[in-house]
Amino acid sequence: MSKIRVASRTSALAMTQTKWVIARLQELSPDNEFDIVPVVTKGDKIVDVTLSKVGGKGLFVSEIEETILSKSADLAVHSLKDVPAELAPGLTLSAFPVRADARDAWISKTGEDLRSIRQGARVGTSSLRRVAQLRRVRPDLDIASIRGNIDTRLRKMRDGEFDAIVLAAAGLQRMGWEHEITAYLEPEMCLPAVGQGILGIECRADDTELLGLLSQINDELTHLAAIAERSLLFSLNGSCQVPIAGYAVVSGDKSTVRLRGLVASVDGHTMLTAEHEGSDPVQVGLKVAADLREHGADVLLAQEQTD
Repeated sequence: MSKIRVASRTSALAMTQTKWVIARLQELSPDNEFDIVPVVTKGDKIVDVTLSKVGGKGLFVSEIEETILSKSADLAVHSLKDVPAELAPGLTLSAFPVRADARDAWISKTGEDLRSIRQGARVGTSSLRRVAQLRRVRPDLDIASIRGNIDTRLRKMRDGEFDAIVLAAAGLQRMGWEHEITAYLEPEMCLPAVGQGILGIECRADDTELLGLLSQINDELTHLAAIAERSLLFSLNGSCQVPIAGYAVVSGDKSTVRLRGLVASVDGHTMLTAEHEGSDPVQVGLKVAADLREHGADVLLAQEQTD
């Protein structure tokens, strides 16, 4: 029997996701023992400042990557939307289990949806992508930053700090908290974050034996969508400082990947979108990025990076 150590953030959602993956791997490899290595990241420690002002997505990943590179852990389970476009050298995203719900979820204290909630209602979200798209639909809302775990954000809403909050539907569903959702924000209204609803499993690129095991829980449709979306993110050099969205749908026979991408101004006044489809997910992502740049995305990206 060999021991496989799995690095995980300490939040309830991260632990739930990690234990789910471990259960799948245990079924495939009953002779292995799996241990969780808890890691508290900078993103978990800094909860009173928006991500866009303190370093973005890498805050949830860098310490975990260091744990794998130092061989204190062998793999990690990430919410793919939290993973930067570039990984630390020597690491790879080796598997993507089947995608959960990619949509955003609207949760309101009074049960009103985005269109019917009162004028000036206070809405909490930590995502500039959501801010921009919410403002396009309801410019009158008071949209404010909210940080913390899912349960913390729900409590803040119940305590009256917010009239509504927006969270990833997948996280609520994985926690068994679907009943909290007032309404789903369809991609036509609020395009999801790159990788939203996908778990990305990261390990050392030279760990051949582990790569073989992880390949058995990889879902090819999800993998193709992840490649297309992350190709877009990488090409735009995307981070949490800029409202960027990308959502790919793959045909059942895996022959076609259709990707819609978005770059916006935070105030929602400028909303650039592009869509392409093709058989090569990397090229589809690059084409969408090129179209967005052609329509002025570089100007938005440069403006936001200097604000």
